[in-house]
Amino acid sequence: MFRLDQPVLFKHCDPAGIVFYPRYFEMMNDCVETFFAQVLNWPFQEIHREAAVPTAEIRTRFAAPSRHGDQLILSLGVAKVGRTSCALIITASCEDELRFETGLTLVHVSAEGRPAPWPEEVKARLEQHKESQEP
Repeated sequence: MFRLDQPVLFKHCDPAGIVFYPRYFEMMNDCVETFFAQVLNWPFQEIHREAAVPTAEIRTRFAAPSRHGDQLILSLGVAKVGRTSCALIITASCEDELRFETGLTLVHVSAEGRPAPWPEEVKARLEQHKESQEP
């Protein structure tokens, strides 16, 4: 399980002082991008020279609000690896309280925007981080 510390900053909050929900999606993307760079050794700036990994599906349940100053821990697990796609699970917690859980599907696409098989070394690394749960 990959973990990323994410402090809740002023820029994440609405006038009520809680995280404005679209900011959670930015945090999720930051977590995915960091996972690709640090764990898969395939940073987005390299991917985007000749391909992409857009999100094809995302399902999120918000369990509790987060406030400015909270320290979130985002945990990312690989649920399934296919020929051209993968399913990831991301949860965020603060002091053992669940704040959100999400399941998302990424698709590896070619420069033409068509689904393309994962590079073998990337697929092997994804398989190494596979969890036993489904999104």
